[in-house]
This record gives sequence, structure tokens and C-alpha cells, in this order.
Amino acid sequence: MKMSPSERSRMMLTAPVSRIIPRLAVPTIISMLITTIYNMADTFFVSQLSTEASGAVGVVFSVMAIIQAISFTIGMGTGANVSQLLGAGKDEEARTYCSVGFFTAIGVGTLIMIIGNLSMDFIIPLLGATDTIAPYAKQYAMYIFYAAPFMMGSFVLNNMLRFQGLATYGMLGITTGGILNMVLDPIFIFSPGADTGLGFAMPFGLGLGTAGAAIATALSQAASFFILLLQSNLRRDTISVTPRRFHPTKAMYGRIFYTGLPSLGRQGIASISTILLNNACVAFAAPGAQDAAIAAMSIVSRFVMFINSTVIGFGQGFQPVCSFNYGAGKYSRVRQAFWFCVKVSTIILLVLGVGAFIFAEPIITVFRREDPAVIAFGTTALRFHLTTIPLWGFIVMSNMFTQSIGDGLRSTIISVSRQGLFLIPALLLLPRILGETGIQAAQPVADVLALTMTMVIIRKILQKFKAMPDKEAA
Repeated sequence: MKMSPSERSRMMLTAPVSRIIPRLAVPTIISMLITTIYNMADTFFVSQLSTEASGAVGVVFSVMAIIQAISFTIGMGTGANVSQLLGAGKDEEARTYCSVGFFTAIGVGTLIMIIGNLSMDFIIPLLGATDTIAPYAKQYAMYIFYAAPFMMGSFVLNNMLRFQGLATYGMLGITTGGILNMVLDPIFIFSPGADTGLGFAMPFGLGLGTAGAAIATALSQAASFFILLLQSNLRRDTISVTPRRFHPTKAMYGRIFYTGLPSLGRQGIASISTILLNNACVAFAAPGAQDAAIAAMSIVSRFVMFINSTVIGFGQGFQPVCSFNYGAGKYSRVRQAFWFCVKVSTIILLVLGVGAFIFAEPIITVFRREDPAVIAFGTTALRFHLTTIPLWGFIVMSNMFTQSIGDGLRSTIISVSRQGLFLIPALLLLPRILGETGIQAAQPVADVLALTMTMVIIRKILQKFKAMPDKEAA
């Protein structure tokens, strides 16, 4: 059911949080799951080619994470400010922010495309590719760089729609692109008669191998981009993006960057950690098993991301409610929404984590059944990761809470803690002491430390909120 902007604003400020957050979260959860599933589809289909090809996807994932980190920095920074401005009744300023964020993302994506393809021979070894993985990684990375402007535009448009309370529109674009990617993957990757890993031979196909997976991803990102752009510019209840409103200022970029900085920290640091993880596999995995270790950790990362995407999607349903109510001065409602999301996300992670722990070996086997070394290494690593997965709910919601209220510094500290502040030292230290076990156990050790620090930070913020009267009651 369509709502006018005033009706949507009233819903954000008055509807029970236990009803409005799930309503907003369902489309974002679907979008996140579809995005993660088609990333897993790339890993699955490429893994049918060889262990080296599977490792290549894991290596290039660091590049995709960096592109996504910059995209979310612009998208989240723009979206959170737009939501706060709408909550404060400053609609015209919100429109300017949308156009500035969108066209900035397109420009940055174009620069990444050019620089990335010109620097390929330098970038791929730096990401941790072995000599046997590097050729496959270059094939995959080239088309990912070509897709960078579309990827960044899609992420920014999706976030701006979501922060307007229109996550369903964003879901349509992301889901369509994701489904297209999954359909195109086997067609572009396999030759006619090749084993797809799904129990049947491919009746037709282009046989492009690893490059085919990247081309499928690039085309799907372009499709999502154009659908989201049409959603933003043709629907009456959305804020359109137009060059006429592209009037950036230093203050505007400062607010976008400060608010979006946690996303850059979270995903940018995650990409650095992935690079260190790949290099640790090369240095400390058993001789001859380096490719298997990289491939196994790539599979584990994609699967764990699949589980975590449900919580991130739920948190993205929380963010517009948080920003809207913070902008309107309804602080008690912000606290209520935060604790509701922490409880729900923890339960979700606990249930999914227990199930995945029990079936860890079959999960890894699905991706690379022909390589026992990948299965053994990946099973142990996945179980290590799942031991601390229930902790992520509090960490993720705390990160999104602080980002939505514009507390960029503390949100950034929280965002870099799990996969940066604590994971990087763990990856540098534990493999030297424990060898392969140190590689597998680094993330859960970082999770425990990140939770401890996050609890200290959030306790102070919530105490401050508790002492602040709502504006309407003041």
C-alpha cells in the first residue's frame, strides 16, 4: 500500500517498533540474502572448475569489499542525513543530498574502474594470490572493475530508498539483479556438457570459466542499477536524482563522510583483513595446501556472510526508524527500537548458528566435494566462526544505532573492531603461534574482544539517551 510522505513520516514516529521495524526489514533482508546468495553462487559454480579458480573468487572478494565499502560510505552517509532531514521537515535539503550522493558515487566508481584495470598486475599479487591462483583472479577482477560505477550507483540508490522508508523499491532492483546473476552464472561459466555441480550436465553455455562469472556479476549489477534509477526518478513518492540538484559543498561532504565513515571502516578494514587472511594461508598453511586453505576460507567467508546478512538486513530496517525518531527528538523510542533489534537478531543468529555448526561438513562439501583438503580445513574454520556468531547481533545493532544518530566516531570504532582493530592483530599473531588453527580461530577471538569494547561504548550512549527527555514532552 502506497503512502504519502506525511503518512510515512507519521508511521515512522508513532507505529509500534515491533511492527514497523520488521515491516521495513523484510525487503532489506530479502535484498541482503539475494545479494549474498548470488555471491555464493559465484563461489559455488566457479568451485566446480578447480580449487585455484575457487581461490581466485576469494582473492578478488577483497576488491569487491573495497568497492562496497566506498559505496556504503557514500550511501549510508547520504541516506542517514536524508532520513534525519526528512524527520526534521527539511525536504528540499534532503533532495539536494540525494543528488550529491548519487553523482559522487558514479564519479568515484569510474575512477576505480580506470585505476583498477591499469594496475591489475600490481593489485592481484598484493591481494594474496598464489602463482597458480593469479591467472584466474585477473580474469575475474577485470570485469568487476568494469562494473564498479554500476555497483556503486546501485548501493547508493538502494540506501537512499531504504532511508526514505521505501526499502521495497530497493529490494526489487537488488533482487532482480541477483536472480539474473544466478541464471547467467552457469551459462557464462560452463561449456556444453560440463558438470554444473547440481547433478546435471550443462546443455548449453559459453565456456568462459572464471571470467564468465565476473561478466554475469557485471551484467546483473548494471540491471540493478537501471531498475533502481527508474524507481527513484519515476515514482512520485521517492526523491529523484538529477544533475540540477548536484550542488555539493564542503559541509555537505563532511556530513556524508562523517556519517558514512563507519561503513568505510567496517567494510574497508574487512577487505584488508581478507588480504591478510589470504597471505596467512600462503605463509602458514601446510606445504602444498595453500590454495586449498584460501579456497576453504573463501567458502567459509561467503557462507558466514549469508547468515550475517539476515541480521544486517534486520538492522537496516531499524536504521530509518532510528534516524527519523532521533531527528524528531523521540529518544525513548530510539532506545526501545535498539533493544528490540538486539533481542531479535541474537535469537536469529543463535538458531542459524547451531544449525550450521551441526551441518558444517556437508555445507563445505557442497562447494568443493572433489578436494578433501578444502573440506577438512573449511569445516574446522566454519565451526570456529559459528561459536561466536550470536555475539554479532549486539555488535551490528550498536554499529547501526550509533551511525544512524550521526555519532560517526564511536560508530567507526565499533565498525572496525571485529574485522580490523582486533582481527588484524589476531591474524598477525595467532598463525605464528598455532599455525593453521590460528588462521581458523582468529575471527572468533576478535569477536569476543569486539563485544567487550562495544558494550562499554553503548552503555555510555544509552545512559545519556535515558537522561534526555523527548522533545514533545519537554
